[in-house]
Amino acid sequence: MRQYILKRLMLAIPTLIGVSLIVFFLVRLIPGDIVEQIAGDTPPTPELRAQVEKELGLDKPAIQQYFNWLGGVVRFDFGDSLRSRSPVSELLREKLPVTIEMSTLALLVSLIIAVPIGIVAAIRQDSIIDYVSRSTAIGFLAIPSFWLGTLVLVYSSKWFNKATPVPKDYRELWENPYQNLEFLLFPFGYFIPVGPAVLLGVSLSGTVMRLMRAQMLEVLRQDYVRTAWAKGLRERSVVMSHAMKNALIPVVTVVGLQLPILISGSVVVESIYNVPGMGQQFFQSIGTRDYTTVQAIALIIAVAVVLSNLVVDITYAYLDPRIRYS
Repeated sequence: MRQYILKRLMLAIPTLIGVSLIVFFLVRLIPGDIVEQIAGDTPPTPELRAQVEKELGLDKPAIQQYFNWLGGVVRFDFGDSLRSRSPVSELLREKLPVTIEMSTLALLVSLIIAVPIGIVAAIRQDSIIDYVSRSTAIGFLAIPSFWLGTLVLVYSSKWFNKATPVPKDYRELWENPYQNLEFLLFPFGYFIPVGPAVLLGVSLSGTVMRLMRAQMLEVLRQDYVRTAWAKGLRERSVVMSHAMKNALIPVVTVVGLQLPILISGSVVVESIYNVPGMGQQFFQSIGTRDYTTVQAIALIIAVAVVLSNLVVDITYAYLDPRIRYS
């Protein structure tokens, strides 16, 4: 197992280098640049452009800029933000925990909704519960999170006279746990529990719900489950001890692969709810052509995807003893 993990981590290095190359050069193809952003409405003169590019280190060839940046990344130094001139690592240290917390809560919300409903729908196949759950899952898959989030903000403010959440309402978890969770889960009160984490979780739950139902139906038809029924075991024992563990293996794969969807979805959702996280910062940095910040966030997302795939593979071995990595 240890050799397998080390091999996977070594193979991840070319992937991360490829991601850094693509992001580094593609972001520079976006119309406009940081010099125009700094100059504002007035077009920058050639002298001003040369001065700003020299101060920001953009006067060097692109390939030299890339290797200079990559050398800093190896030392965990992502450089300075071209916009604020503050270290990107400090910016990420402030923004990353917010996105991690929101994504974790969204994943928990997704599992709390999807797994029980998927199991019940499989056990009560073709019942009213099954039909409603399948229709709900299709609805969750069809409704874009940004559209639903916009509706929640607009109509909650209009109908219930609730102010739209703003960044000043956000508090760190260790500063004020209640206000922190209220902002991410229930910004409009408990009667309208559609915060950013709930919104992301609901959007993801449709896929998990349908897959959980399908896998449970397949497992419940296996011979060993029929034997458990024939022995007279209670339904709870058959479902929880015999069927659910094997049905969870494909579900774990999907849950692990939902991490990129969570992070990419957080870019839009954080912007809608004004969550001061990494997704909102990524969106703003693209608009201001803050290359170093965009590169750092994209690299962190790539690392998260690689590590999530590794965790999924390791979880396989726990859920199914037949799977072993030598």
